[in-house]
Amino acid sequence: MDTSQHTLSTLFDQLGLDSSDKAIQDFIRQHRIRDDKPLDEADFWTQSQAQFIRESWQNDADWVDIVDHLDAQLRD
Repeated sequence: MDTSQHTLSTLFDQLGLDSSDKAIQDFIRQHRIRDDKPLDEADFWTQSQAQFIRESWQNDADWVDIVDHLDAQLRD
């Protein structure tokens, strides 16, 4: 089991995205989600990225807290 501390940077790595601070800030600024749309259904994810997010929630995985944090940031 992975017991490391997950951050936005490690989440972006896991999703195969640029995980630099600037890239994360740019991603959050450029990608917004309507309040009535689940994060995993956003049109900017690949199929595998959406599946990872969905499985994090379904399995209450170690990643769920940081996935929830990203979800909140994409809606502010």
